[in-house]
Amino acid sequence: MNKHDPGGPEAQVRYDDNEITILRQGNFVRCAVTGERIPLDELKYWSVDLQEAYRGPEEAMQRWKQTHEGKP
Repeated sequence: MNKHDPGGPEAQVRYDDNEITILRQGNFVRCAVTGERIPLDELKYWSVDLQEAYRGPEEAMQRWKQTHEGKP
């Protein structure tokens, strides 16, 4: 298996404050910003409120800016 392109099924995950709960077994989740596959063992960034995963801090910040645009 290629580390950067995990094969197999996509996992279904619930994102909690300090952990994730796997609802359906799989090898990866998709980044909400880029659509890239993120192996579950490399998943470090997610939004509890939006229930979505991010590849890294840049993608997380990009999404945060999108969802908080125009808010005080």
